[in-house]
Amino acid sequence: MRGRTWLGAALVLGAQLRALWLAAAVEVHTAKEVVAVNGTNQRLKCTFSSSSPVSQQLSVSWNFQPEDLSSHEPVFYYLKEPYKPPSGRFKERVTWDGNIERNDVSIIIWNLQPSDNGTFTCQVTNWPDVYGTIGEVRLRVVQKVNFSEIHFLAVAIGSASVLMIIVVIVVIICRQHRRKARDNRQEVADTEG
Repeated sequence: MRGRTWLGAALVLGAQLRALWLAAAVEVHTAKEVVAVNGTNQRLKCTFSSSSPVSQQLSVSWNFQPEDLSSHEPVFYYLKEPYKPPSGRFKERVTWDGNIERNDVSIIIWNLQPSDNGTFTCQVTNWPDVYGTIGEVRLRVVQKVNFSEIHFLAVAIGSASVLMIIVVIVVIICRQHRRKARDNRQEVADTEG
């Protein structure tokens, strides 16, 4: 019986240590998929949370995996300051757009091309939180915005506008009816008095 108690305690301790390790890890948050129009610029948002305060050793790595699954390419690196890639497809096409104090490590990719279709990864290490999740953003570069998306947006904005106009009209009509009813009651009270 004593062996089982020791084994149970060891399992509970192991589970607690694992939970503490996971709680101490950096969590990275990204949009899972982004669609952008060919030739435009796109901000790839990446934020993080850490159980430790932001340290001077915080580093950020952005990498790219093309759709054809060829080798990963470095996109951007940050350690105390942003470092643009010295070569490759993103040279002169990527800009730091983050704010470390706000836990934002986003970048902007300029002049998107169909060859930029693929998965971008964002990894953050914040000493002593050196382990954690890696954020992924799947980028799809399209030739033009899909008509159905524009149509849906126009319908949504138009419907909201019409709804607001109807609400304003109803409020005005209700106020006029109340005013007439009050005036009628006042008139009846005056004639009775």
